[in-house]
Amino acid sequence: MLQTARPFARGALDGALRALSALSLILLVFLAIGPRTGLYRPVTVLSDSMRPTFSRGDLVIATPLPLDRVRVGQVVTFQIPVGDHRVESHRVIQVLGGGSAPVVRTKGDANATPDPWNAQLVGDEAWVVSGSLPKLGLLILWMRDPRLHGLALFLAPALLALRIILRIWLPGGRRTLRSGARAA
Repeated sequence: MLQTARPFARGALDGALRALSALSLILLVFLAIGPRTGLYRPVTVLSDSMRPTFSRGDLVIATPLPLDRVRVGQVVTFQIPVGDHRVESHRVIQVLGGGSAPVVRTKGDANATPDPWNAQLVGDEAWVVSGSLPKLGLLILWMRDPRLHGLALFLAPALLALRIILRIWLPGGRRTLRSGARAA
């Protein structure tokens, strides 16, 4: 029984490590490389001000739109003009000035009153929310935790070393011998 459990355990660990590697690669492409193309921006939602459209912990995808095409009803992602200038994603309820730097009035869907500022959209384009991925932003919030950074610093190399050691030491591990290097 023990003989059959070892290959299964080794296969399960190997499969889990492969899946973790694949997931890490997909996240790297989606969150780090993809936004550099300028086709989209992933934004983690930090509050419930836009419920039920999206909630805290969701990941919204913002896509570029020429500034002169910003309209009432669209959800735009912008830096608020007061305080810490955090990024906010709220619905446009009024366009006060158009042109190359429109001024908009915004409001969160769950808020009773409009935002206490008028936001001027600057740059070449506005970022309009075009979709959301429920609760995927929680993973990003979790990955920003400094304790996880410390853990990853040690855990990732340890898992890689464990995989290599298991391949070397466990019977039936993959070994390729060249025909000239076979033991006599």
